[in-house]
Amino acid sequence: MVEPQRTVLIRGTGLLGASIGLGLRAAGQKVWLSDPSPTAQRIAQDIGAGTIYEAGDQAEIVVVASPPEVTAQEVADALQNHPTATVLDIASVKGKILSQLNALAADAQHPLQQQDLHRYVGTHPMAGREKSGPVAARGELFTSMPWVICAHETSSEEAVATATALARSLGASVHRMTATKHDESVALISHLPQVAASLVASRLQDAETSALALSGNGLRDVTRIAASDPNLWVQILSGNARPVVEILYGLREDIERLIGTLEEPEAPGGQADIAQLIAEGNAGVTRIPGKHGAPPQSFAVVTVIIDDKPGQIAAVLNDVSTVGVNVEDLRMEHSAGHQVGMLEVSVLPGRRDELAEALTEMGWKVVLS
Repeated sequence: MVEPQRTVLIRGTGLLGASIGLGLRAAGQKVWLSDPSPTAQRIAQDIGAGTIYEAGDQAEIVVVASPPEVTAQEVADALQNHPTATVLDIASVKGKILSQLNALAADAQHPLQQQDLHRYVGTHPMAGREKSGPVAARGELFTSMPWVICAHETSSEEAVATATALARSLGASVHRMTATKHDESVALISHLPQVAASLVASRLQDAETSALALSGNGLRDVTRIAASDPNLWVQILSGNARPVVEILYGLREDIERLIGTLEEPEAPGGQADIAQLIAEGNAGVTRIPGKHGAPPQSFAVVTVIIDDKPGQIAAVLNDVSTVGVNVEDLRMEHSAGHQVGMLEVSVLPGRRDELAEALTEMGWKVVLS
């Protein structure tokens, strides 16, 4: 863990910056806060994320939690203003920021020196919420979540150890990658889903209300992250354009292939091609890590029909606990036009029938799938 006596300055008090402050304060750290927005800074202080930084005070660790477009300059300023501090950033794109810092260090007119970069480590906590700003901050935001450490060629061992310890003190799971590998990875598992969700959601703008009234969890699942901040995603996609484009090329090939098939679905091989495309999606889903990052595992689903009134979900979960079955996952499906919901309880396959029988005996209406 980060040593208790080391003072941490957080530059940027949005959702992530304020959440880091809350987590570090809970772990016994001294935290200073700085933000260009006095309002955001005050809110972060009011919720307990730290105390407002006084110019001239020297921090031992600086966390740059600024928007990606200004991160490199913020890191450079922190390295110069805190000449003995370890400086890390938490931006979601790493390669471009490192390139910008190297360019500044190579510029004879800029005060940043190459040796200053020994104290810099790029990092990326893979955590967030649909809400933004310090009012949405949570000290537990990073618990069990991946936190990528992207040390560059000249990062000192001490700086890397400090960044790693800070992530672990917040309960995160630490992963080591190069900046290039990180950017390629997040292009696939984060940036592509955002683009896909936004593109699908954009089709809904002019949809008839009667059509949208039929929507269920499938549409909600696909479009949930489409409600993201456009300004932030302009910076992310611009900063990681090449890896995203490479993946979109492959996606374009699949879409063109599907369009060609659906233009003549009864042509020889058409049905098989559709089935193959869906099967490829099935295969991809099975590769997504399961609970707690464990290898993927198939669960059985027990669906319980519940009334749309307070206490029903809690009552079901209490009865599941009474049976002694662990809930591996949980989701709610609403029934269009009816005041009932379908609570989908995922359990280990070997416990499915036992749980279904017990809940039925307890008076619940159960559907197996």
